[in-house]
Amino acid sequence: MTIVTESTETATIVSFQGQINSTNAVATEAQVLTLVDAGARHLLLDFSALEYISSAGLRMVLVLAKRLKQESGLLVLCGMRPHVREVFDVSGFLAILNLEPDREAALKRF
Repeated sequence: MTIVTESTETATIVSFQGQINSTNAVATEAQVLTLVDAGARHLLLDFSALEYISSAGLRMVLVLAKRLKQESGLLVLCGMRPHVREVFDVSGFLAILNLEPDREAALKRF
């Protein structure tokens, strides 16, 4: 799992490469929540290079979304590959999360 973080004028972009699974979800969650602790309130999760996400990864996204809501922030997801999107769809998460097809569209949400 590789995580790359970059900042724009309107959001902090977190790009994931590889897999978010039960082995690394807790560490991934801690790393992303560190950004919120440091003051980031607009987060864009770019999943375009994410190959797989498990239920532990879904939990990480949900924890992050709840935390940002408490902080009056906004979480937007983008770039999901079809098999990753299916996991979010089957879980019902697409109904409660902000999803855009690509980074450009996602950045317009902030």
